[in-house]
Amino acid sequence: MALHHASSGEAINLRPLGSDLQSAPTKALVKTDSFEAIRLVLKAGEVLPAHKVSGRFTLQCIEGRVRIDLANKSVELSSHQWIYFDIGAEHGLRALEDSSLLLTIPFPANGADKT
Repeated sequence: MALHHASSGEAINLRPLGSDLQSAPTKALVKTDSFEAIRLVLKAGEVLPAHKVSGRFTLQCIEGRVRIDLANKSVELSSHQWIYFDIGAEHGLRALEDSSLLLTIPFPANGADKT
């Protein structure tokens, strides 16, 4: 079965999942040649180990609470908060509560980063 991605002009509901959060999967919302948007779902205690990515990205916490471990500090992100990461920022995530986040990854034009 093909994964549905939103098409241009299609509204996506990003309301908190509430009681459905426990059974909801992480879901890609849209992917184009210029960006990708993913609803990332983490259960309390779940960990994404520290890693680096080659581009910039943002995380917006829709519901719950996560700890983001950076190279030199940790930051807690809770509902209605947003954070930006620059190129090569090492980071890991730990869900302090059942959480859903909007992950947005812009892709550089023609493979070159635009500042």
